[in-house]
Parts: sequence; C-alpha cells; structure tokens
Amino acid sequence: MTETATMRPARFGAQERMRTLQNDIMDIILTSGLNVGDPMPTEGDLCAALGVGRNTVREALKVLQALGVVEIRHGFGTYVASTSFESLSASLAFRGRLSLQHGGREALELVDVRQALETGLIGLAVDAMTPAYLSTLEERVTEMEQAAIAGRHFIDEDQDFHRLLYVPLQNELLSSLLEVFWNVYRQIHEEAGIEAHSLTENAHAHRLILDALRAGDKTLAAERLNEHFRGIREHLAALGQQR
Repeated sequence: MTETATMRPARFGAQERMRTLQNDIMDIILTSGLNVGDPMPTEGDLCAALGVGRNTVREALKVLQALGVVEIRHGFGTYVASTSFESLSASLAFRGRLSLQHGGREALELVDVRQALETGLIGLAVDAMTPAYLSTLEERVTEMEQAAIAGRHFIDEDQDFHRLLYVPLQNELLSSLLEVFWNVYRQIHEEAGIEAHSLTENAHAHRLILDALRAGDKTLAAERLNEHFRGIREHLAALGQQR
C-alpha cells in the first residue's frame, strides 16, 4: 500500500469528525434556544461541552462562519448570524462562470433553477398582486422601454421588476433566494455578454408579462416568463458550444 493510500482514511476521518463537531455546535444553538444576534457560548464552554480543544473549536467556528451560521466579531465574541446567502451566491457565481469555459452546463442549470422558481410561483404572485404593485411594475417597464429607446442597458430595472413580482408573497426566504440567483445571473451576464434579445425586444417581453398580470391570467404569465427565459438559455447553450 502506498503512502498516499495510507493517509486517506485519516484525512477523511478528520473531515468527518469536523463535520460532526460543526453539527454538534449547531445543536447547541438549537437546544439552548438561541436566536439571531444572540451571543454564543464561550470557547471554554464549547470545549467543555464538546470535549475538544480550543483550536479545534475555533476551526469549526470559522467553517460555520463561512456557512453563515455564526458571526465572529473579533474582540467581542461569536454570535448567531442573521440569514445570509453571500457564500452561496459567491459559490454559485464562480461555478457558473467557470462552467462557461467548459461547455456552460452549470450556467444553464442555474438559469433553469431560477426559471423554475419564477414560473412555478407566478400563479401565487398573481393572486397576491395589488393595484399598488402593478403600478410600481408599470414604472419599471416604462423605465426599461425608455432605456431601450436610448440604447441603454437596464439590468438594474430588470432585476427590480423580477424582485417586485414576488414581493406580494411576503416570503423572505424566496426573496433572498431569488436575489442570489439574480446576482449570479448578473455575473454570468457580464462574463458571457448575454444579449438574448435586443433591448427593445427585452423591454417588450416585460411589457407582455405585465399585461398578463393585469389580466390576472396565471397560465399566460407563466408562458411569457418561460419565453423570456428561453432566449437566455439558448444564448448560453450556443456560447458553451463555441468555447
């Protein structure tokens, strides 16, 4: 047996022990009734409760901080972190951008997930839509149309339009996830130079979605969202074949 093969069980065993320790710390948060912003037990208390040394606890806490479970405030202590998808967003954006150099499969998958989220929930959004939200969406579409006429890109207005579609659902987790996928899409857009439609066509696609919302037609709204995404996916697929 080679030296490399001999080392593998120990390395994987250490990784498994670290994952177990991270889960144990999360269990302590739950069983202690801690909430977002609450201070964590001290390192000494965690060492005593878990039966490990300070360096091991610190390593586990650093990983949990990267995962968004805890927040380490140097000089003050460690606290239960608020909801954050920053690490997820950064990871997905990197994977999507990297995939563009190797066929673009993961970039396509990210667009697929965003499309599934938006089209799958648009019916609920139609039910919850109010005249006030429709008026705000009208403002965004008008801004896109004016930008298109001026030959100016309008990705900020585009993102805000899609965000506002689902605000009536009052689902913070959904809003956060959609923001993650939008931020990932923006980075892929900049990396790939995605222009699935002309500016005028893109603005018109949003006008058609808004018309379906005003009509309260769930099926038509989903169809028009799917059509809007189709151009993006086709462009990414073509780009992946070129590289």
